[in-house]
Parts: sequence; structure tokens; C-alpha cells
Amino acid sequence: MITSEKKTAAIKGAQAHAKDTGGSSAQVAILTERIKELTEHLKINKHDFMARRGLLQMVGRRRRLLRYIAERDSQGYLDLIAKLGIRR
Repeated sequence: MITSEKKTAAIKGAQAHAKDTGGSSAQVAILTERIKELTEHLKINKHDFMARRGLLQMVGRRRRLLRYIAERDSQGYLDLIAKLGIRR
């Protein structure tokens, strides 16, 4: 579970404007933080299959959001993946 401080920092890094807390880029940033934490958990707990399923669901949700962003704003998509350190 990510802390509220990490969540707030992720949102601040991906905001389109000052009050943007639920936009697609902010959602991608939050999902990226959750994926990072869950990946570390799974490195320690290899047999936690429910966590693995949740991780795959989050990755799929993030991929769909990124596809949406790429269709709407290709330069914004490139900037976001560079900022978050995500592969294409």
C-alpha cells in the first residue's frame, strides 16, 4: 500500500494543472508507484499469487490509460513516460 505522501508526490509530478488530481496522467503516476511497491513485495514473496494477479491488473490498467493519453496527446505521452521512467 502506498503512503499518502508518495501518492501526493506522484500526483504533483504528473499534474496537468494545479487542481488536477484525477486526470489520466495523474492516475498513471499513482499506478506506477503502486506497481513499484508491489514488484518489490513480489521479489521477497514469490508465492503470493494474488498479489501477482493484482500487479498484472494494475499493469493492464496503466497500459490502457497510456494508450488513451497517446491517442489524445502524443507529446504529452512521451513526456510522461520519460518522467516516470516507463518503457514504451
